This record gives sequence, C-alpha cells and structure tokens, in this order.
Amino acid sequence: MRTDIDPAEVGATGFYKLLTASVLPRPIAWVSTRSAAGVDNLAPHSFFTVACVDPPMLQFTSVGTKDSLRNVRETGEFVISVATESMFERINATATDFPPEVSEFTAVGLTPEPSTVVAPPRPAESPIAFECRLERDLELGDSTVVIGRVVHAAVDPDVLVTDERGRTLPSAERLRPMARLGRDEWCGLGEIVTISRIAYGNWPGHFTDAP
Repeated sequence: MRTDIDPAEVGATGFYKLLTASVLPRPIAWVSTRSAAGVDNLAPHSFFTVACVDPPMLQFTSVGTKDSLRNVRETGEFVISVATESMFERINATATDFPPEVSEFTAVGLTPEPSTVVAPPRPAESPIAFECRLERDLELGDSTVVIGRVVHAAVDPDVLVTDERGRTLPSAERLRPMARLGRDEWCGLGEIVTISRIAYGNWPGHFTDAP
C-alpha cells in the first residue's frame, strides 16, 4: 500500500520537499552571470538538463527571482559550468544569499576566468564550461525555466578520454560531477555501470532483474 499525497493539501513547500527528495540525483548547473552594473554572480541550480541538441541548448530553473535570473534578463548571457566533487564545499557556499553587490567569486575565493564569447566569467576551477546566450525564459508558477543556446564550450583536456570507437569525450570518472539529492544531501557518482541500448532484432523477451 502506498501513501497518497495531494499537493493541494501539503502545500507548495511540503510538495517541493517531496519532489526534490524523489527526483534524484539531479545534476548541478553552476551558473555564472554578470549584472548590468558589472557585478559577477555564481550560483548552483539543481533543476538543470539539456533542452535541445540542434542547436545545442541547456536549461536551468530559477525558483523565485534570484540574482542569476535577474542578470540573465538584464544581459542575455550566462555560463553553465560543471560542479565537481573537488569543489563541493565552495559550490555549496555559492548558494549563500549574498546581496546583489557581492560577487560569489570574491566571497568564496574562486578564480573568474574570462569567457571566450560571452561577458560573464567562468570559474577556472571547473573543468567544463558552456557559454550561453538566452534563447527564452518561460514563467511557470513561482519558477522560471531559463533556456540558453550554447555558443561556446571550454573543456579541460585532463577530463577527456578517447574510447574504442575513436570518440574523445569527457570521462565521468575523471570529471567526478556532484549531484543534489533531497534535504541537505549531495552525492558523487558512486558505482558506474555500462549497458547498451537493445536493438529490436536482439530483443531478449526477459530480464534478469525482473521482480
């Protein structure tokens, strides 16, 4: 028997906690922006994914109107960097509610590296950065989905590996990204498993993990 929960009965805050404790792990977009006044901002957002392949687009969601969203709307530019295990404490620290005139780069002790195409800097401590221009933002209730077109990617060669098919791509084991869970919980990758997609011609009809 399951526990039935009505979003209207538990309220937005209560259901938000259920959502974030259930939809996991969630990758973290470490979003850097620059305000119209020239102040650099850096903040983690865990409602984050790929939005489109061609042209390449990424999206993150701002719950409420925070500095990241205000800056993106003012300038139309932002950078999404990968949040890694080695930066765990400082990633969390950039979620502190600093006033808009304070740059998280300075407060947390991170290195603002100039971007190639857009104005906001990227944290030099992150091995992968995607420079984006605002494609559109979509308001949904108390949240805003921000979709950006990727105009440049900067990747540290130390996280790249060439596989048996000749593809040179980031290695998850070298990248060591962090993810958000529920409550104040975070996690690394843990065990990595590999499985190929099944072609219809090879459909097995049964599985070893069947209940």
